Amino acid sequence: MTTLSPLPTDAAPETGAPAAERLLSGAPVFTTWNAYESPDGKRFAGTWRSTPGAWRIVYDEWEYCEILEGESVVAHDDGRSWRLTAGDRFVIEPGFQGRWTVVETTTKRYVVILP
Repeated sequence: MTTLSPLPTDAAPETGAPAAERLLSGAPVFTTWNAYESPDGKRFAGTWRSTPGAWRIVYDEWEYCEILEGESVVAHDDGRSWRLTAGDRFVIEPGFQGRWTVVETTTKRYVVILP
């Protein structure tokens, strides 16, 4: 039987930024509170925040997101784009390539599954 436990709320924050070769504009700063990591290191859940800026995204993983605050625009290389604000939920699948633009500091909850 699997035991369920709540995600900790006291995860230590980690800061970062897009890789230099992916940065398109601004100087976004990422803060991540990773509240869960599976024993095999392939599944994660937590909260992520970014200040304004834009960068290229290339997904090898599967990610579920829920926007908690702010405004971002995610654009696929094929021309489709999505304006994301509080309450929006979406999945990004492996193979997605495009651009993530944070218009207003954005906070999201995430679940990531690596291949």
